Amino acid sequence: MPYGHKEASEGGHYALEVTGKDIAQIEASRTAIPPGTQINIAFLGNEDHAHRINAARVIRACGLEPVPIISSRRLRSEQDRDYLIGALIAEAAPRRFILVGGDPAIPAGPFADSLALLKSNVLQRHAIRHVGIVAYPEGHPKIDTETLWHALKWKLGFLQDRGCSVEITTQFGFDADAVVQWIERLRHEGIGAPVRIGVPGPAEVGKLLRFAKQFGVVTSAAIARRYGLSMVNLLQRVGPERYWDRLAAGINARNLGTVLYHLYPFGGIIEGVRWMNGRVPNHYSMPPTEA
Repeated sequence: MPYGHKEASEGGHYALEVTGKDIAQIEASRTAIPPGTQINIAFLGNEDHAHRINAARVIRACGLEPVPIISSRRLRSEQDRDYLIGALIAEAAPRRFILVGGDPAIPAGPFADSLALLKSNVLQRHAIRHVGIVAYPEGHPKIDTETLWHALKWKLGFLQDRGCSVEITTQFGFDADAVVQWIERLRHEGIGAPVRIGVPGPAEVGKLLRFAKQFGVVTSAAIARRYGLSMVNLLQRVGPERYWDRLAAGINARNLGTVLYHLYPFGGIIEGVRWMNGRVPNHYSMPPTEA
């Protein structure tokens, strides 16, 4: 049986991301965001647990689904882990958590990566049944490709063995062909987990390139031109139309199972949400019939 198809579709065809300090944008945009939409809560180094817990509380109050991201290397101790996750559950009852390694080169506590966090009995301790993990279809600047695949398979197997549903969210990127090829390999490897493809919202070219550098996303001249980025006019505002159309063509030409989307609203939540609302229903790949 494929990993968690039904659970994934309950949260809407696209998700989006917010930081604790920007939670007011969700409140201001609530009428434009489809009810039940999953809102990932970023785990930033310049925010504290109070920001994260408040963001989850506000998202739930808006009729949306909070999905806290837990950065393993930013957790200071097992007690810190339990306080944060316990408070999030008490205040907002998230149905899904996303477990990631995180940015710090040196862990703040005992968890060197998301594998270590998973091994720490966190799922059983907090009765977590639905888990999100991240993937990098265009590669990772610090981790080689086969190591990424090994870690992904390990996490999927670990979570499946413990009865968890799994959803994969990809890093944003500009190379639609690489994303489609990555999902093809995923399915050929026998992994049927729902995939949310990271899509950058409309934003200024300069801002997109800054985020790409920050997250290690490849921006070769050829890929940038294909996406529609001008390396000369950094103030130009550009949407992901070309990327989206190329993704749609690649996905629709193949049987890739459940394919959903995740909006990175770099240019503002309301504009990104309006952009996605006009496109997602026409680009949703339904899950295959289950036996």
